[in-house]
Amino acid sequence: MNASQSLERTQFVERFRGHKVTRFWVMNTYLIEEDDGLTLIDTGMSGSADSILAAAQQLGQPIRRVLLTHAHTDHVGSLDALVQRLPDVAFLCSAQTARFLKDDFTLAPGQADTPLKGGFVRCESTPTQTVKPGDHVGSLQVIAAPGHSPDHIAFLDTRDGTLYAGDAFQTQGGLAVAGDLRWRFPLPAWATWDMSTALATAQKLVDLKPSRLAVGHGSMLENPVSAMKEAIAQAERNFRDQA
Repeated sequence: MNASQSLERTQFVERFRGHKVTRFWVMNTYLIEEDDGLTLIDTGMSGSADSILAAAQQLGQPIRRVLLTHAHTDHVGSLDALVQRLPDVAFLCSAQTARFLKDDFTLAPGQADTPLKGGFVRCESTPTQTVKPGDHVGSLQVIAAPGHSPDHIAFLDTRDGTLYAGDAFQTQGGLAVAGDLRWRFPLPAWATWDMSTALATAQKLVDLKPSRLAVGHGSMLENPVSAMKEAIAQAERNFRDQA
């Protein structure tokens, strides 16, 4: 471990508060412990509600909040089922995600005029609150993370330094920035909206110096900063080669 990684570990002193729930070996959702119960990040594919609720039951805590990183089908597929089965749960997402869930795919001013990629599904659930970058939901800070999709956000746990990055990075096919193809698991790259935006986001995320990287597809990565920088450099090279 180098000096920068040692420093990185000392920035966050609390224990890891997250619990990964994986379906089909590659689809991750996360239950985050808070003082009043659990916050769920993403809901997985359709049919994931039972496994998420079983995991919460094993932890012995209620799910109080559902957060979404973005509106792709593999992240929102069980949203309606969970909201129906948890009538008191708070549902939070970005305003753009809320629009996407209602089939309004209007891009925001300044966003790249690039066709959307990946699958989207209409959801009946309406957020109880929308969030924007800089907001805090319990211990989680909302971070802008567009690129894989225009509406993408990430969450930084300010207690233990875990970055819940959604699909801004993946590790299933090897650590990669969204849009940088890994043939062992190409789906995140194929579903990425704008590679240039994804690269800018990746740099902003690594600048947060997270202690842990938790992604939508693949294993969590401890002390990830050096590896994230290497993945960014590789993505930049590949992006230039494709230009």
